[in-house]
Amino acid sequence: MNFDRRSLLRGLGAAGATAMIPGMATATDGDPASGRFLIDLREVDRADVPDEVEVVHDISEIDLLAARGDPAAVPGVDSTTPDVTVYQDGAGAVPENAGPVAEVDRDGAAGGDPAWDAGLTNNELQWDKRAQRLGDLSDRPDERRTVHDTTTGEGARVAVIDSGVSDAHPDLADAVNADLSANFTTDPYDFRPNGAGDHGTHVAGTVAATNATGDGVLGTAPDAEVVSLRVFSGVAGATGDVIAAIVDAANKGCDVANLSLGYPVPYVDPEEFPWLLSVKEAYERAAAHARKRGMLVVNSAGNDGIDMDAEGVLSLPTEVEGVFGVSATGPIGYLWDDRKQREDLALKRLEDPTSSPAFYTNYGSAVDLSAAGGDADLDAAADGADGWYYDLVLSTVVSPDGDGGVVPGYGWKAGTSMAAPQVSGAVALVRSLRPDAGVAEVESLLRETATDGEPGGEQYHGAGHLDLRSLVKAAR
Repeated sequence: MNFDRRSLLRGLGAAGATAMIPGMATATDGDPASGRFLIDLREVDRADVPDEVEVVHDISEIDLLAARGDPAAVPGVDSTTPDVTVYQDGAGAVPENAGPVAEVDRDGAAGGDPAWDAGLTNNELQWDKRAQRLGDLSDRPDERRTVHDTTTGEGARVAVIDSGVSDAHPDLADAVNADLSANFTTDPYDFRPNGAGDHGTHVAGTVAATNATGDGVLGTAPDAEVVSLRVFSGVAGATGDVIAAIVDAANKGCDVANLSLGYPVPYVDPEEFPWLLSVKEAYERAAAHARKRGMLVVNSAGNDGIDMDAEGVLSLPTEVEGVFGVSATGPIGYLWDDRKQREDLALKRLEDPTSSPAFYTNYGSAVDLSAAGGDADLDAAADGADGWYYDLVLSTVVSPDGDGGVVPGYGWKAGTSMAAPQVSGAVALVRSLRPDAGVAEVESLLRETATDGEPGGEQYHGAGHLDLRSLVKAAR
């Protein structure tokens, strides 16, 4: 069923949507053109690595080197393994809609989107934040406390290991720590997207957008600090870059590292692709190092719609011990369906509730929690229904301005990539209240305060669905 849906999405052109299909790796043993591989320093002494082998990343904290050159030059049968391609989890199985790329004050947005034309604010389109009663999202009917009445994440630090974060967006300008941010790819640019797309910018907005102009979007932890660690460029990312970024984030004192990436179908069967086991072991080392440093690693569960407990399936890095896996949920019918009243912003008259599993999400025992990642009525999308993409997640985006800069805006994406930063932002809220809490304590709070995982049950929701109000109340 899910593969048929992805086939449908390849032809979507309605409502300005584009179907983003990631390119598959050119070889099952990594990218031979790059000559990249990992060196296991538990199998070979560093002194025995020849000078002609270029060390791309020194990750000796976990006894690994990411290198380039001839792996045969390194002594030891088990000392090297291919450094294979890794993909963003936000592209592929789900549509996205950038909407009109508006100036931040939204001058010029009118005429391009039904909700904006009707005068709805960006905050009113953030069903994911409204469902969590995050803050003052323009329609507080009473004086009940919101999450942000307790904490806004001040003092917490979140690493976004992704395609880069644009601090040219005003909703992120005060959130990004440029001094700690870094580029882990082999291109010559900095931590900003630089041709890698706005996936990481969208993720960062979900975590920590500040709604700087009052007409933007609001992140879960708007006073948290974002460290942008870029692992994608104009070409596919590499596992060694991601591993190095995780270790670096932990060393820089981050409270949580958000990963929205992985190895999609068909790269899930260890018998067919034995390098998956080596990749798993490398991630396990990185996760263990992070936990010792007090940093939780959060990853998106993946968008292949597969059972991760099935035989012949290993979904990485979600199934790595020590990684907190997040599945995606989303509504059907938020604001766009003619049967709903546009004035009804209480999320009560939806075809599917906001906690309903998204059609694309992976599921299984590796899921620790579910969170808002967006869903889609694919029939409505194919028919070009106005506003079908309101069920996706609205966040910060940028587009090239033609002169080497970017134009900031707001756009919709969906995927487990969009669900993971909901949890990473939640970790920032907890750490702002309990800065000395250990990783296990933070994980326990997330699980124990989650709402019942319905519909779908444990295999789709793990311990349950993220509940920020209960979480901050328990942490406080």
